[in-house]
Amino acid sequence: MIKTKRSIEARRSWLFLPGAECDVLAAAPGCGADVLIQELEDFTPPERRPEARSMSPRILAGWNASPCLSAVRINPLEDGGLEDLEAVMQGRPAIVMMAMVTSAGQVRGLENAVGRLERQIGIPEGATEIVPNIETARGLTRIADIAAASRRVSALLLAAEDMAADLGAERTPEGHELAYVRSRFLVECVAAGVLAIDCPYTYADPRHLHDDIRFARRIGYKAKSVVNRDQVGTVNDLLTPSADEVARARTLVEAFEAARAKGLDRVDVEGLMVEVPTYRSAKRLLARHAGLSGQDAPG
Repeated sequence: MIKTKRSIEARRSWLFLPGAECDVLAAAPGCGADVLIQELEDFTPPERRPEARSMSPRILAGWNASPCLSAVRINPLEDGGLEDLEAVMQGRPAIVMMAMVTSAGQVRGLENAVGRLERQIGIPEGATEIVPNIETARGLTRIADIAAASRRVSALLLAAEDMAADLGAERTPEGHELAYVRSRFLVECVAAGVLAIDCPYTYADPRHLHDDIRFARRIGYKAKSVVNRDQVGTVNDLLTPSADEVARARTLVEAFEAARAKGLDRVDVEGLMVEVPTYRSAKRLLARHAGLSGQDAPG
């Protein structure tokens, strides 16, 4: 697969944008999101889908000329998604996302369609990534098969509102009703070796937004979807290691490596017993920092 211009570590914020709003789409590269998504499902009324499809190549060309990564979310292939795909592939999106994925067969169907269009258009084979969207309990329980269905699958994205509706959950600003789903989704994605993109926070309350992102980061998320461009900066800030965290990680790595050079199995750093798992965690944080800053990771 051809590398895209943003590493997995540098894909913190995934912003959904209304698929048929030309001015909003054209201005999107200035909002700071790492990944921009032209949304042809819920954010595009069915009667405006032809309009959204027709403007997609022009919009994607502008996004591809920016530092952002370009993406499009299409409808399921059996529900207008093939028409979506045939139009948007002319703009050479880096990523194709598909709504309401519940089976590996859907992913294989999308893979075949993307490959056919790459050949027709002259896009290098394998250049287009696939990101299935998991929006139901059925999809959640099949993540291993969905992720393994195509080598193009680089990440999966978790929905909030459709998932809550499928579960019959009562939505709250605190989001406790989705805590298990978010935890399980993350574990399944890590086990499958793909990036887990957390569900969007669909309320406007800034205090609960901060709490929501902090919860996601504490349990291991490195990426989050956004439906409100005003939240992009907060997502980027909270999902980026701080200067203090980077300095602390370097201290742990250096201390552990010095201890190992002396034949010791662990080392006490300011009351923290640094063993192999702690050392590896610190190395991962430094690698993430390097990916976000464009520097080479140490060691």
